[in-house]
Amino acid sequence: MKSRLAGRLIARPHSPASNARRTLPPEIGPRVRQTEQPTPARGSAAAYDREDFLANAAKTSAALGNLRSFAVLLVVGFHSALAYLGSNPGAALPFDSPPYPWLSTPIIDQERWFGFDLFCAFQYVFLMPFMFLLSGLFVWPSLRRKGSVRFLDERLLRLGVPFVLGVYLLMPIAHYPVYRATAIDPSWSAFWSHWTALPMSPSGPLWFLWELLALDAAAAALYRFAPRSGEFLGRLSAEAGDAPGRYFLALLMVSLLAYVPLASTFKPWQWNQFGPFGFQPGRLLHYVVYFFAGVGIGAYGIGRGLFRSNGPLARRWRRWLIGALAAFLLWLGATALTLRGPAAAALGFEALAELSFVISSASACLALAAIFLRFAGRPWPIFATIQENAYGIYLVHYAFVIWLQYALLGVVLFAVVKGAIVFSGATVLSWATIVALCRIPACARVLRGPSRAPQTRPEALAGAPEPSTQHQFRRST
Repeated sequence: MKSRLAGRLIARPHSPASNARRTLPPEIGPRVRQTEQPTPARGSAAAYDREDFLANAAKTSAALGNLRSFAVLLVVGFHSALAYLGSNPGAALPFDSPPYPWLSTPIIDQERWFGFDLFCAFQYVFLMPFMFLLSGLFVWPSLRRKGSVRFLDERLLRLGVPFVLGVYLLMPIAHYPVYRATAIDPSWSAFWSHWTALPMSPSGPLWFLWELLALDAAAAALYRFAPRSGEFLGRLSAEAGDAPGRYFLALLMVSLLAYVPLASTFKPWQWNQFGPFGFQPGRLLHYVVYFFAGVGIGAYGIGRGLFRSNGPLARRWRRWLIGALAAFLLWLGATALTLRGPAAAALGFEALAELSFVISSASACLALAAIFLRFAGRPWPIFATIQENAYGIYLVHYAFVIWLQYALLGVVLFAVVKGAIVFSGATVLSWATIVALCRIPACARVLRGPSRAPQTRPEALAGAPEPSTQHQFRRST
């Protein structure tokens, strides 16, 4: 099937110049047009190169789709396990008692399992940076196709509208069980009086939407006023496909400059909320780095750069996995020492914890991408429907998680069993809710957006014309 597709694409008559105009971003089109070669004849070595390229790009597309679904499931799993952490306090504080610890741990169950602490600690290190990295991948190709104005219009619709509706409609419903868990008067009217008296508007996991919208606006501004910045970011990522180790070191250095000054000023777990806008001050610039790292990878071409399915990153997945686990253990030990170590060495332990956090975050992101590029290069049927509804699941899952945790408070079950019930129940209920909502065209436009087919075709993943010359395509060995 792939060979017939490649044959039809190769046999389609067109001039090299028209092909360059049709497929290249404007900032690099003239340069490539000077070196473009005639379309390779069927059966030639160049044709086989192109067929191999398209096949690898298709694998990258499938791997990224599966990875996106998996990342959303990790988010649901993280929130599902929070009620059963061994490190939770003995009992929940009253709903309106500062500093409102329920903002991070809404429900506290008496059943505990330390394994959930390790699971959530690992997600804490890398999951949200990885979400920002994935979110940046298609930003620059989308800006090329749509322009900054249309791009921002769609971002406002898909991020701004759900953020406002979610904070002011969904979050009160989601947090009602939190109030009931410690309330004397559990009625909705009593809850509403307490809720409206809060000094902020809790946003739960929806904080990700407003920060992503702000970063999308920054990328659109770059495209509007500095259109060649995409070429610059692409050049920074150009060698990543063949040298992921050097890319890792570069990402590490930039992350250290962005993270350490703020992490030294604010506590790692500190959370600020101004109105509906929640954020971790120590991580703000850290997320910016990962978002624009994704933008750079996408600007160069996802299918021919760091995330090439047959590239060194995918082939050496074991090394990245071992390195990620080692870095996580280093961060875990350093963090424990900052909490329980001698006071005289506190500053040294904090510096080690900050350094190991940055190393663990970067290595875990690349390790997870490497594993999926290596083993998930085909669409997974179970993940296909999750991928289609992944964004919607992220939006609504928090309410189902909290209500299920609340419903299980009086049930005598092991913490692992409760966590599994909450995770599976929240996933299924969230998926069913989004499927039902998407029967309404307006909801489908917000929750699923326009068809993704144009940007997930193998040719589109390339970010540049299909390689017919050696400098455009290097076979990995």
